[in-house]
Amino acid sequence: MIALLVKLFVKDKDNTQNPKVRENYGVLAGAFGIVMNLILSAAKFFIGLLSNSIAIQADAVNNLADMGSSVVTVIGFKMANKKADKEHPFGHARMEYVAGLIIAFIILIIGFSLFKESVMKIIEPQEVKFSYVTAIILVLSILAKLYLSHFSSTIGKRINSKALSAGAADSICDVISTSAILVSMLVGHFFKVNIDGFVGVLVAGFVIYSGIGIVKDTISPLMGEAPDPEMVHDLSTKLLSYDEIIGLHDIIVHNYGPSRIIATAHAEVRADGDILMLHEVMDTAEREIGREMNIHLTLHMDPVEVDNEVLDTAKKRIAVIVSHFPEKLSFHDFRMVSGENNCNLLFDVVVPPHTQEKRMSEIRESISQKARELDNRYTCIIEFDVDYTGTH
Repeated sequence: MIALLVKLFVKDKDNTQNPKVRENYGVLAGAFGIVMNLILSAAKFFIGLLSNSIAIQADAVNNLADMGSSVVTVIGFKMANKKADKEHPFGHARMEYVAGLIIAFIILIIGFSLFKESVMKIIEPQEVKFSYVTAIILVLSILAKLYLSHFSSTIGKRINSKALSAGAADSICDVISTSAILVSMLVGHFFKVNIDGFVGVLVAGFVIYSGIGIVKDTISPLMGEAPDPEMVHDLSTKLLSYDEIIGLHDIIVHNYGPSRIIATAHAEVRADGDILMLHEVMDTAEREIGREMNIHLTLHMDPVEVDNEVLDTAKKRIAVIVSHFPEKLSFHDFRMVSGENNCNLLFDVVVPPHTQEKRMSEIRESISQKARELDNRYTCIIEFDVDYTGTH
């Protein structure tokens, strides 16, 4: 069914990097979720009232919230594809994350409301009426939610959508909660033990847990999370495939939403190279890699002195010193200014984002001291850079 619906409603379905194609996928998944959850919610409200089960009614409200979440998903994908404007020059793709966050808050509100009602049912329990029709409807509901999870997960993976992946996870939580309700009804019917209120609390707990998980998944990219290590590795590999680029540092990746990634990097080149030719290589790399990875890439050309044995020796010595730190440090922009009695070594050390100023001072002093032990003419002038790729 997924393949058929995609074929009917998503044009150019394989071009998932295209914002309009992403929008169509998102709207399809959202619309499918709206229809499925509306049917499930109506059915559960009906059997919940007939059976006098707060747990089933709670699950019906949960499905109604899921339907609202699907509506938000559709709106979010529509707004995310809105063109860039003066106030938002990088577009509105982060609205997909905002949609996920709204979904999470809706789920949390419903979860706490269900928890309160279920506790009241524990304090004042009421008889739950059992029927095989009710049990069959709950089984069908479980199967429907399993398929909805599969549907959302498949579309989410295809377009790399956190919002749809969160929806798939939420559907699995619904499967668990509905299964628990079915078990409670069977226990009440066959063993005459009323656990409806307790199961309602359990369902509410799953709803709240699901909401918290979605908050974490959606707020992280909004706050500015580290880029995907595989993406950084792929970018580095492609850049270093150009013969003229002999090193890289200061890679920074900004995520303005799915398919809205801006990356910058310092590309090291020979200082004695033809500057016009090297500049052309930078332009070519920006264009080719940007198109291939669907990112906006900007390179800074950083000239590096090569074929200098004295400088290479000093650089290798510093590399050994830096390699012994537990933070797995790296360094770049290594330069040397020599005099008769003194030799200044200037370079930048890359540290993890959480490194404190005190620790930086300790690292600077330690490197300087060990360098002097190797050659008392060495004076290290160290600046610190933060690793924004999350590789440290």
